[in-house]
Amino acid sequence: MENPKIDTFLSYKGDYFPSARIATIREKLATASDSKNDVIQFYEYKNPVVMLLISVVVGQLGIDRFMLGDIGLGVLKLITLGGCGIWWIVDLFTVQDRTREHNFKKLIEILW
Repeated sequence: MENPKIDTFLSYKGDYFPSARIATIREKLATASDSKNDVIQFYEYKNPVVMLLISVVVGQLGIDRFMLGDIGLGVLKLITLGGCGIWWIVDLFTVQDRTREHNFKKLIEILW
């Protein structure tokens, strides 16, 4: 992938990934083939702000965990109603970081 395309991608989607991993993403995208460009550009990455809102509204039911692929923890959070509220509060502070990490892992899967 060419540098202008990488810069454009990171300007639009950079907030969806951990800031500490942007250099790694840039390196991986530079070595990626052009055939993966469309997949990378149009994949529906999860928005960390939207995930925070979902966690605030229905986080006690584990919906945020289900959406990030943590099915087992989502079921446990659903059964315990957010760990009696404690787990829900903790997730309010960590959901954005977990979302960015989830997006990074998906991007690496696509590039692999």
